Amino acid sequence: MASKRDYYEVLEVDPSASQDEIKRAYRRLARRYHPDCNAGDPDCEARFKEVGEAYEVLSDPQKRAQYDRFGQVGVGVTGGAGYDPWLGFGDLFETMFGMGGPRTRQRAETRGSDLRYDLELSLEEAALGCQRTVRISRMMRCDTCRGTGSKGASRPAVCPTCGGTGQVSHTRTVGLGMQFRSVGPCERCGGEGRLVTDPCPRCHGRGRERRTEDLKVRIPAGVDSGARVRLAGEGDAGMRGGTSGDLYVNIHLRPHQVFERQNTEIICEVPVSFVTATLGGKVKVPTLDGHHELAIPPGTQHGATFRIRGKGMPDLHSAHRGDQHVVVRIVVPERLNSKQRELLKEFARHGGEDLDQERGFFDRVKDALGGEP
Repeated sequence: MASKRDYYEVLEVDPSASQDEIKRAYRRLARRYHPDCNAGDPDCEARFKEVGEAYEVLSDPQKRAQYDRFGQVGVGVTGGAGYDPWLGFGDLFETMFGMGGPRTRQRAETRGSDLRYDLELSLEEAALGCQRTVRISRMMRCDTCRGTGSKGASRPAVCPTCGGTGQVSHTRTVGLGMQFRSVGPCERCGGEGRLVTDPCPRCHGRGRERRTEDLKVRIPAGVDSGARVRLAGEGDAGMRGGTSGDLYVNIHLRPHQVFERQNTEIICEVPVSFVTATLGGKVKVPTLDGHHELAIPPGTQHGATFRIRGKGMPDLHSAHRGDQHVVVRIVVPERLNSKQRELLKEFARHGGEDLDQERGFFDRVKDALGGEP
């Protein structure tokens, strides 16, 4: 069997090194060879265990004295069945993360959960901005115990099982005497680190209670579907004095019967009589701000588009406002009286149109083909 390396050599210190020097050397080497930092490297894992074994002996004055005198210590310490390669890891944990490991870590305050509310708006409300009232069900701090969960002036007691850390460690031994330590939430206090011995009768020791409240939400002009309005601190109350979460109001716009929105531009279709389209005139066009009088030039064709500047949607992030685009839809009358019919026929004759209803379709086709049947 190969002999073990000298522990001072393993930790790269002189035999006269002080306990602080040994501790610093262990921290440095443990960080270097830790398995989490060298995944899949068996050499580093072996070195990590060797470093831990050396530190476990040299950090104990009694074991170190025995090692200095005899070159070894009692069975079960220098790699025997009782050796734990993770001993001393609390020192490394403190160095790497700035805390004393699970045995001294205190449960921190917990921030409350964020909440979501879906709000439906009309296009006009989104264009002009508005204020809406929403009803929210959320966890709020108990006013009776002020969030402590305890009745009267009593305060939660430190959990005797975990000592207030909210965590307990379990050690198990696997093949070849190797021991593994795991840390998990304390079952007795549910990971809180404290026990409410005299619970508040209103919140039953939870420190929070569910309540429904009405909140006012200011909707800025120019919002679109998918936008979110954040109300800071209006979510669930935190645990153990933690801050409250936020409320996010998600905006959804209802489809409009007249207008179609494209970012900051508004599109609408306006019916125009064929007389107005032919002779020109003015039509009233609906906008988000009311009616607007639009001039139609003579000879306007079906589908022609006109722009009304500054009548679109406001830009959410600037003072700019889009335009409105008016698409002309020429309307042909379905019914004419005799006078109207005669006037249209006369108009057609002056324009050279053939409106002789006695000539059939095939006669016109025959003429078009040069008299051929």
